[in-house]
Amino acid sequence: MDIYFHIPDFFKHFRLHMVLITVMKNHPEYFRDGVKIGSIYGSFPPAMWNGGRGSFGITDERTIREILNAFNSKGIPCRFTFTNPLIKKEHLGDPFCNGLMRVANNGLNQVIVNSPILEEYIRENYPKYPITSSTCKQIRDPDELKAELEKDYNLVVLDYNWNNNFDFLEKVPHKEKCELLINACCMPNCPRRGEHYKTIGQSQINCAEHAMNPLMKNKLFRPIEFECPYEKLHLYQTTGFSTHISPDDLYNKYVPMGYNQFKIEGRTVPDINVLENYVYYMVKPEFKDIARLEMLGILTSNVKHFK
Repeated sequence: MDIYFHIPDFFKHFRLHMVLITVMKNHPEYFRDGVKIGSIYGSFPPAMWNGGRGSFGITDERTIREILNAFNSKGIPCRFTFTNPLIKKEHLGDPFCNGLMRVANNGLNQVIVNSPILEEYIRENYPKYPITSSTCKQIRDPDELKAELEKDYNLVVLDYNWNNNFDFLEKVPHKEKCELLINACCMPNCPRRGEHYKTIGQSQINCAEHAMNPLMKNKLFRPIEFECPYEKLHLYQTTGFSTHISPDDLYNKYVPMGYNQFKIEGRTVPDINVLENYVYYMVKPEFKDIARLEMLGILTSNVKHFK
């Protein structure tokens, strides 16, 4: 069975992913059988539709096209994280986000949605995009999840609190449509998760408005602060969480059960932290050290080793 990993972020971790793709091509023996890149998700700043994690700054069109082409030319979809929970009707015409949708509208690239208003707008105006239902919806009711899986979604990212609840996971229909967040840094059952998503969403809207305002051109944008002690945790600080999915369980329990879509988070952490997740989940145990060393060597070199 092919095993698909959805990885972060095509903009912030561009070089890392080009290195990963190159090493996967040149040394397939390093990687576990069936491992493939299902998509690279993320956003180009200052997209106000972006959610889940902040993406601030400004990206020019040339950079956008080059990044999309770099991955698309290898058959890898870029998946926009358009999961801002605060999107209203007046935000649907945002020129930057609509420009992204037009530039990437080739039937390969994808979008993740949270807001029903934005989802309806995308379905009507950009019907070629495969749509993923976001984990930001925090669906905790079994019947609601089953109903979500019956809808016209390419994939549904399950709430991470279902992880390792094997009695429930055995009974979930359409396992082939389920995407599991395997390395969540959020504490299990975090009571502030929804508030955090809204704070990020408002900061993203503020960033987009700041970027479009000529009077703010030379002024630094500052997102709204939200204190979260878990946001920057690295992999080995989260392996004790009840929601953590270990490589052994992934390959020996989840895959035989019928799950083969897995999400690795890490949009706002350093490349080296994201790389360690790839070694942890995707590389055969006997090749972890050599694969890590080779990828780190390329990543930190000033020479382009990838094509």
